[in-house]
Amino acid sequence: MNDAELEYIHQDEKDAPKEEVKEEKQMSFGEAFKHKQTWSFAFGKFMTDGVWWFFLFWAPAYFQDQFGIKASDPQGIALIFTLYAIVTVVSLFGGYLPKIFVEKKGMEPYAGRMRAMLIFAFFPIFALFAQPLGGIYGPWAVAIIIGIVGAAHQSWSANIFSTTGDMFPKSAVATITGIGAMAGGVGSFLINKGSGMLFTHAEKMGEAFQFFGFSGKPAGYMIIFCICAVAYLIGWSVMKTLVPKYEPVVVK
Repeated sequence: MNDAELEYIHQDEKDAPKEEVKEEKQMSFGEAFKHKQTWSFAFGKFMTDGVWWFFLFWAPAYFQDQFGIKASDPQGIALIFTLYAIVTVVSLFGGYLPKIFVEKKGMEPYAGRMRAMLIFAFFPIFALFAQPLGGIYGPWAVAIIIGIVGAAHQSWSANIFSTTGDMFPKSAVATITGIGAMAGGVGSFLINKGSGMLFTHAEKMGEAFQFFGFSGKPAGYMIIFCICAVAYLIGWSVMKTLVPKYEPVVVK
């Protein structure tokens, strides 16, 4: 940024009273793992990041496998566009819900965010209906459902990142965020690698591979949709168990 932009950002500070800046103690990488708040954030990321990356990576393949629609076809392009349009527009409202809980209901910020995350955690359950409704109403039903699940993820993600600022001092936020991102990356790798192995196995087994009335590769997709549907509720439950109420970390 240039000097004019920097001055614009700091213009409100010109007339504000100067506060003494105290240097905060740094938290080491190893020390971060001693706090249950770290494990809470990391587990929440581990359970849920993979859901987003699964739909991001496998949606085009799913439409081709289930409906014979290639990602390069006009309908394939329209389906993917619709999916992410829903994600983009609906997720914009994800940050307003905790604000309502905090400002209108008078809740403490961490409690308000966790309440909002619990609500967002229920929306991925719609993934259970993607496969059955796709067979009845076609690919557009699936695109809409995945779009809703994706929007719920983005709303969840925006709020789970904010919990680090609620519980940790500024000097530790970057470290904790990095640990959570690493956990999310591991979870994403496992679900995508596992999905590929499952789909290959299910395709080879054919009719012998059954799950919830589906056989072969569609049964494999149904299994992963079920995992995605409950991942957020499991993540939230563990986070709430580890940190049931607002408990800030103090670096000693």
